[in-house]
Amino acid sequence: MTAAVSPSRAWLANAWRETKTFCGLGAGTTFLWPRWFVLRAIGVVYLIIFGGIIHESAALVGPHGIAPLTGLIAQLRAAPPGGITTFLKTPTLFWFNASPGMIAAVQWAGLLAAVALVLNLWPRLALGVCWVALLSFANGWVIFSDPQVDWLFLETTLLCIPYAPAGYRPGLGTHSPPRPIAFFMMRWLLFRVMFENGVSKLVHGDPRWWNLTVLDELYQSAPCPTILGYLDHQLPHWWHVGEILLTYVAEFGAPIWMIFGGRRARWFAVGSWTLFQLGIQATCNFGWLNTSAIALGALLLDDQMLADAARFLRRPKLAARFAAAGTPVAVPISRNPVSRYGLPAALWIHWYLTIVFYLVLSCKIPENAFFETVNRPLRHLFGGLGSVNAYGLFAWLDQEHKVVEYSGSNDGGRTWRIYDLRYFPQRADRVPGFIAPYFPRFEASLQIELATRDKATALFGLVSQRLLERSPEVMRLFASDPFPDRPPQMIRIQVFRVWFTDLATRRATGNYWRREYVGDYGPMRYLDLNGNVAEATTPFDQVYVKASYGNPQAQSYLGFLYLSGEEGVERDPKEAANWLGKAAEQGVPGAQLNLSLLLANGDGVPRDQPAAARWCRRAAEQGMPEAQDRLGIMYAEGAGLPRDGAAALAWFMVAARSGSTDGEQHRRYLEAHVDLSVTLAAQRKAQEILAALEATKAKAAK
Repeated sequence: MTAAVSPSRAWLANAWRETKTFCGLGAGTTFLWPRWFVLRAIGVVYLIIFGGIIHESAALVGPHGIAPLTGLIAQLRAAPPGGITTFLKTPTLFWFNASPGMIAAVQWAGLLAAVALVLNLWPRLALGVCWVALLSFANGWVIFSDPQVDWLFLETTLLCIPYAPAGYRPGLGTHSPPRPIAFFMMRWLLFRVMFENGVSKLVHGDPRWWNLTVLDELYQSAPCPTILGYLDHQLPHWWHVGEILLTYVAEFGAPIWMIFGGRRARWFAVGSWTLFQLGIQATCNFGWLNTSAIALGALLLDDQMLADAARFLRRPKLAARFAAAGTPVAVPISRNPVSRYGLPAALWIHWYLTIVFYLVLSCKIPENAFFETVNRPLRHLFGGLGSVNAYGLFAWLDQEHKVVEYSGSNDGGRTWRIYDLRYFPQRADRVPGFIAPYFPRFEASLQIELATRDKATALFGLVSQRLLERSPEVMRLFASDPFPDRPPQMIRIQVFRVWFTDLATRRATGNYWRREYVGDYGPMRYLDLNGNVAEATTPFDQVYVKASYGNPQAQSYLGFLYLSGEEGVERDPKEAANWLGKAAEQGVPGAQLNLSLLLANGDGVPRDQPAAARWCRRAAEQGMPEAQDRLGIMYAEGAGLPRDGAAALAWFMVAARSGSTDGEQHRRYLEAHVDLSVTLAAQRKAQEILAALEATKAKAAK
């Protein structure tokens, strides 16, 4: 008589059996079709990756690009400790040659390998070429590689090489099934991408993940939200709580259940994971990150699951095709010792390092002497390959969304024209389109640098320099050239804080965004008199540059600084007169008045009372109260003008009418010391002056 098995023991036995199946050790389970789908999806993503690199590489790292690759490689060579150690830390083909020809060869080799992978030609070789090419760019151009989208794909690709079937045209790979260790490492990767992200959010992430408010702000703080992100942001709080719960299910609950819960659990994990990733891609445009995550989700399927799904959908021919692949074939034992022993050893080291990297980098566990002794050689050997990563994506979210904006001027800074970005948010009335899985590296790099650095890095200045140099490659990165008439003389970078409008504001104004100016980001760049790009590092430098290019307001302010000696500028009346004269000739009333004072006092220029009176009158006739009061004094004193009490009183009246307290005081004093006829004459004169001022204003308004 057989003893009864307790339910708990039976559950544990079943869970252990399903866990072995999850790890690729279950009997009677094959994974050929899921492997075929995953590898084709990876090939498609690589087509997108290298298509984007080909499109942008000349502007990013070409000879006339933002950061020529030859210079970047020279910096890597000069970085300590140097030699082979530095190469192992940042391996790239561009160490050997960083010429434009080499760039073209690497990127096109990657694209052709991606085509071969999609067509299932030499899949292992194609994956290897794709991996080497992407690694070369990621390590070579550094600042243009996003750690999320690039490094996840590098790790995925490296693990796919032993997972893929061998041969020239392997088809489904029936005679080259994945080795259990290679299959396990692929599913281990998927588990880490899911589970590590979930744990990071709950254990050491943004506290808003705990109080269920994080998605109330996620979409407007995302780098490139779509119209669906805008609409999702408008939904009530309870909706966002539901999205957070889906996140917890997809990244925390489902990864645990799928290990020991069997096929039903894996179907649930695939469904929740796919729904979760589709939602992110449709609302936030995170490049190919979500596309590759969806592709990895297919690793949870097996041929039998696909056959069952086809039968459920009443597709018997498709079910038969899936079922035909379900006959297990023994994995041949390699006689090559490297393949037989070296590959498993390398994969188990990789498995070990994934745990170490997560504990050290994500959980922030300090490295002790043991870590240093054991892990340093391994990290030097594997770390530079970009293929051992810790995943804690979006554990912390930006509290606000900032955008960077380039603008230039070709009239001395009087007017500024904006360089419109192609993809990322900039204009208040435009929301980004659906660009994922494409990843615009240039704009994404600007956004990443802005979000992670307190001060402007060299990247921003290099872009300004190329715009001033009119680099065709760099200018094509923007939506249009705002200077078809005359090239810019100066480029400035400004930062704005943006947040979504509500639906009522959108309907009333057409704007998706509200914008708030934060400040200039780094120094203004300009072309000096020799045509070289220079930096205006201080406010005085900026004023001087604008004044040198004929900006009358800047000339007036520069003259005032030299006249007053304020803001650390050494007083220089002669230089003040020079700049004030330039501004005065262009009709700036403040400059005309200050020049008048210099001429009246002989400060920095020969004393000339008639000239002082002429400049003062020009400022007064433009409606400047201080000049009107000063002109009244000059009439009263006969300084540069015939002494005329009625004219003096008239200008005091006009100054008082314009709001000058000095003019009002002078009017009262003078009225008390002149007879009624002078006052009446002054009143008539004042009316004529005021009428002339109003006529001038009306003419200017037209």
